[in-house]
Amino acid sequence: MTVREILKMGDPRLLRVAEPVTEFDTPAMRELIADMFDTMHAANGAGLAAPQIGVNLQLVIFGFKQNARYPDAPQVPETVLINPVLTPLSDEKEEGFEGCLSVPGLRGSVPRFTQLRYEGVDQFQQPISRDVDGFHARVVQHEVDHLLGVLYPMRIADFSKFGYTEVMFPGIDPNDDD
Repeated sequence: MTVREILKMGDPRLLRVAEPVTEFDTPAMRELIADMFDTMHAANGAGLAAPQIGVNLQLVIFGFKQNARYPDAPQVPETVLINPVLTPLSDEKEEGFEGCLSVPGLRGSVPRFTQLRYEGVDQFQQPISRDVDGFHARVVQHEVDHLLGVLYPMRIADFSKFGYTEVMFPGIDPNDDD
């Protein structure tokens, strides 16, 4: 398929609230999802939201077997999640460093719920409901934030933990951001 251009922070399209998906398993939807996976893989990302490529729909993809940018992270199953709803399963939050394909070259520590349930549908309108924790929960929250017009720097509580990847994490390629 096609690797699409990823919008960068500052583009007003990243600040919109995405529209619900109403048509499923169409040729256009299949092409969009294939392009999103091609784009995510080409950029070594852990996930990608449709708004990041300029498509204002409630659609996120995520997942990997192994990610060089997060070598200690467990596998996350490749998932297509449409019209998602997140429900925290506890009030516990944990700080963790995140990057973003739309915020290249930077990383920041973001508080996220440690456990949550995500629900929605896949591209065939089949229901998805998973209880997840740890890195999987972090990735889902990061991607779903894009559907709300929220970029991770907007969630940073302590800006002393925000900076250039090459400075803060010298062993990580600064061009590899998710």
